[in-house]
Amino acid sequence: MTRQYFGTDGVRGKVGTSPITPDFVMRLGYAAGTVLTKSRTKTSRPVVLIGKDTRISGYMLEAALEAGFSAAGVDVMLAGPMPTPAIAYLTRALRLSAGVVISASHNPYEDNGIKFFSASGNKLPDAIELEIEAALNEPMSCVASEKLGRAKRLEDARGRYIEFCKSTFPHELDLRGTKLVVDCAHGAAYHIAPDVFHELGAEVIAIGNQPNGFNINEGFGATAPQALVEAVRANQANLGIALDGDADRLLVVDAAGRIYNGDELLYIMVKDRMRVRPIEGAVGTLMTNMALEVAFKEMGIGFARANVGDRYVLEALRERGWQVGGEGSGHMLCLDKHTTGDGIVSALQILSALKRSGQSLAQLTEDIAMFPQTLINVKVAPGFDWKKNKDLLAEKEVVEAELGDKGRVLIRASGTEPLIRVMVEAKEADVADKMARRIAAKLTE
Repeated sequence: MTRQYFGTDGVRGKVGTSPITPDFVMRLGYAAGTVLTKSRTKTSRPVVLIGKDTRISGYMLEAALEAGFSAAGVDVMLAGPMPTPAIAYLTRALRLSAGVVISASHNPYEDNGIKFFSASGNKLPDAIELEIEAALNEPMSCVASEKLGRAKRLEDARGRYIEFCKSTFPHELDLRGTKLVVDCAHGAAYHIAPDVFHELGAEVIAIGNQPNGFNINEGFGATAPQALVEAVRANQANLGIALDGDADRLLVVDAAGRIYNGDELLYIMVKDRMRVRPIEGAVGTLMTNMALEVAFKEMGIGFARANVGDRYVLEALRERGWQVGGEGSGHMLCLDKHTTGDGIVSALQILSALKRSGQSLAQLTEDIAMFPQTLINVKVAPGFDWKKNKDLLAEKEVVEAELGDKGRVLIRASGTEPLIRVMVEAKEADVADKMARRIAAKLTE
């Protein structure tokens, strides 16, 4: 069965346009509720935790989900605005049946989405998502009045999650003497992230922490780091930390205003863990800079590439029994700390690496030189299959032969737009640019 609604990160779209409408979301809650009720092993009724980010549409969608779950006989706990990884943690900690997050992550406020976590705090398996999709095709009904689900608010969600985040930072270390700018993207961590770092001893300047329902990710956060760069310089801070709207993504800025992306942060995490105890390997994606692959090989560490998306990084880590992975966009996974990507927890791992080593971010990354990358997006007709373009494939082979082990080529179709993305990586920027243009030209001929 093919997916109709679920993508790599739940159900997402523009609010008011299918599938992000009140009626569909209510049916989604009902469908998920019927699947949970059918598959439960306990005699008590299922309980689901619902969290959301700060988008204005969250109120409407939260009410619709609550109604759908109630109609299916599922009890609901409401956490209010909370980071996505907080819902994963609280679902597991409270032994609940599932967790649901209303968020479109780094997208603008006009978008929203619904994503699910299992009782273990992991994203739902494909089989369960397909069951929910099948249930969506059935008529919606309602259990008898005496079996309707109840709803209540989880009053201590914020405090529980703050303590969890702090527990992932080494007990023998603290952040005293560290001046941090924390950019919350006017998103779900606005009332949480600054307190986590402050309670560990840091002096915190918070920005992007005044959500109004319409400004999530707008000019702030991991997708717009210039505000953080300016704030770090203006406040003469040691470091800046940027999260995205649902706080599962991280970028870091040093005192000089230099931005460190997910590839560099993954390298720092791996290097720090090797200092404590050897690890077997790490997982990146098809887009991860080749410099990491070379560096990890020299360190005697395995490296695997997954498809783009933290869901696939997670799958690759589990298959191999490894703990650390990430994407250049800042989705970092530390499975020895959490079941899912968590921007705050990842930031604490970077801070602990700095404290343990006594070095700066620049010093920790001075022994790795990122390969220049050229990415060209070529518009194509919907449904175009680049793998059937013989001229393109031939040029790709020629370029790969010329690059040898000093670069690589990646061609992939966009999952959301009629675009073919051509990426070439090489040790010299002009070589990457020239070869990417050669390949892209075959798509426009």
